[in-house]
Amino acid sequence: MAAKRLPPLNPLRAFEATARHGSLTKAAGELNVTHGAISHQIRALEQSLKVKLFDRAGQKLKLSPHGAELLPAVSSAFDGIAAATQRMTRPCSSGALSVSCVPALLSLWLIPRLGSFTAQYPDIRLKLIGSNDAADIRSPDIDVCLHYGDGSWTDCWLKKWSELELFPVVSPTLINNRPIRTVRDLADHVMLHADDGREWHTWLAAADALDLARGQRHHMSDAHLAIGAAIHGHGVALGDSVTASGLLAKGQLVTPFNLSVPAVDAFYVVCRNEVKSAPIAQVFIDWLFAERDQSAAGADVAVAGQIAIRRRRAPPRAAAVAV
Repeated sequence: MAAKRLPPLNPLRAFEATARHGSLTKAAGELNVTHGAISHQIRALEQSLKVKLFDRAGQKLKLSPHGAELLPAVSSAFDGIAAATQRMTRPCSSGALSVSCVPALLSLWLIPRLGSFTAQYPDIRLKLIGSNDAADIRSPDIDVCLHYGDGSWTDCWLKKWSELELFPVVSPTLINNRPIRTVRDLADHVMLHADDGREWHTWLAAADALDLARGQRHHMSDAHLAIGAAIHGHGVALGDSVTASGLLAKGQLVTPFNLSVPAVDAFYVVCRNEVKSAPIAQVFIDWLFAERDQSAAGADVAVAGQIAIRRRRAPPRAAAVAV
C-alpha cells in the first residue's frame, strides 16, 4: 500500500492559526514568525493542494469553501497531538497505588490527611497497608513504602522523609489521678514499650535516670499500639514529634516533661528503582513531602513548644537493653 501523502506540517500550522485568529499578524505572533513567513506558508499550502484556502477582501481574511472543509480536520489533528503530548509530559493522575506505611504513621498522620490527597487526585485508588516490614520494599505487590529505619536498604530508591524527637506521653486522666512531677515518678507507672527497650533507654539516659527503679512494663509490637494504650490510660508511652503531635494538639495526650531526644532512626520514603520512574508513584511521593512541609508550617508548630523545650543528643546506637 502506498504511503499517504500529507502536506508539510509548518504550512498546516500557519493555516490553522490564521484561520483560528482570522489574522496573519496574530498567527505570526502565536507562532513567533514574521507576517511574511505566515503568508508564504499559506501560499505554499494552496499551491500544494491546488486550491484556494482564504478569500481576501482588503485586510480581512475569510475561509474559502475549501478552507472551511480543511480546517476541522487540521484543528482536530493538532488538538490530538497536543493532548497526547500533555498526557506524556504531565504526571499520571489515575490508577491504583499500593502503599506500605508504619502503622502509627499511617493511622495518626497519613489517614487524617487523606482527604487532601483525594481532593487533588480523585482518580487515584490507594491501597494502604500498615507495615514496617523491609520485605515490602522488594514486594511486587507494594509500590511505595513509608518506613521507619536507619536508611540502610540497598538496591532501591529512598529519601529521608522526616527525623523525629522522642518524649513520654500520657493521658490527661491518668496524670491527673497519679501525678508525674519528676522523672522518678515514672517508677510508679506502667511503661509502655514499642520496641525492645532501646528507645526508653535513650530517653532515660538523656534524663539522667538510667538508675530509675523499674515498675510494670508492657511490650507492644509497634508504636501505634503503645500510643493507643497510653490514650486509654494504661501507662506512659514514648511519643514522637510526627505521630503524636495531633494527639497533643487535641488534648488526648499530654507530655509531662520538657525533654525530648532525637530518635536514632528516621522515616524514609522507599521504593524499587523501576517504580520511582512511574508518574503515579511520583505524584504520591511529591504529595507526601508537600504535606509534610505544610504540616510542619501549620498547626503542629504550636505543639513543638511542649515537646522540644530542651533537647539532648541521643547516644550512639547500642545493643538492645532491658528497660
